[in-house]
Amino acid sequence: MEIGISTFLETTPDPVTGKLISHDERLRQAIEEIVLADQVGLDVYGIGEHHRPDYAGSAPAVVLAAAAAMTKRIRLTSAVTVLSSDDPVRVYQDFATLDGISNGRAEIMAGRGSFTESFPLFGHSLDDYDELFEENLELLLAIRDSEKVTWRGGHRPAINNLGVYPRSVQSPLPVWIASGGSPQSAVRAGMLGLPIAFAIIGGMPEKFAPLVALYKKAAAQAGHDPEKLSIATHSHGFVADTTEAAAEMFYPSTQAQMNVIGRERGWGNHYDRATYDFLRSLPGALYVGDADYVAEKIILLRKNLGVTRFFLHLNVGTMPHHDVLRAIELLGTKVAPLVRKELARIENSK
Repeated sequence: MEIGISTFLETTPDPVTGKLISHDERLRQAIEEIVLADQVGLDVYGIGEHHRPDYAGSAPAVVLAAAAAMTKRIRLTSAVTVLSSDDPVRVYQDFATLDGISNGRAEIMAGRGSFTESFPLFGHSLDDYDELFEENLELLLAIRDSEKVTWRGGHRPAINNLGVYPRSVQSPLPVWIASGGSPQSAVRAGMLGLPIAFAIIGGMPEKFAPLVALYKKAAAQAGHDPEKLSIATHSHGFVADTTEAAAEMFYPSTQAQMNVIGRERGWGNHYDRATYDFLRSLPGALYVGDADYVAEKIILLRKNLGVTRFFLHLNVGTMPHHDVLRAIELLGTKVAPLVRKELARIENSK
């Protein structure tokens, strides 16, 4: 069971002090977080790609490469790369470069993106949203699997027996599919035999069980062994010394950010304390509490969905950096050992 951190490098105003963090400060904080995550034994750190003023992570591979030279063990991934609006050649080159700098610790998590700002920015039409992703994923996997590539699609210029360099240390370079809950994404990942990451930021995680089953069924039908495929989840959360402290510390920034996104997407319902407290309950999608409670929720997630990797998304909105660092420390030194000990006990009792 791998446990790690995901972030979008939020640069929103602190809801308590009103201070607006700059992009450059948030980028430097990310390096500090990755180094600490490596030191406390976490398995993976992921940065999501966004192209808007309230996030600093428009170039995840660059940030991860800066941390790669300062870390030894932690895996470094996008979370996600918006593959629909990017060039698969450059995506592969960026992450193969990261793989070389980190000596084989890079991963790509490919998704269609939950925000759409990158499409007009890079000259793409939202009418081609799905088709762009399918074509670009096909090309990315072709580049990953062969030094010389011949490929033709409907949107990008064709490639005729050309090499793509540098080549990754890992063979193959890990490529994950990220999904917000689309059955089509689950089937696609299963058929391709690719690991999948589900973003579960609301409701109850156990309701994703049918999607996990669909993923495994598609994999089996395509000739892949479902038991050898990795399944990850990404959920919001926070760890503090007590559950009460965690709940109070994480709520202001979470409420502010979720209401901003809710207004943009027309969700309608105001994100309030009752919603937050419901999601903090044992079956809910918020992993907020002390080490024992967060570990208990992760173990329940493993039981219900069979996940092999868990991303705790830190932070939602802007929080004091020292509080975020403490949460990372607790996740690595307290939560992860509790989860691994209990899962080992369960496995040994079979």
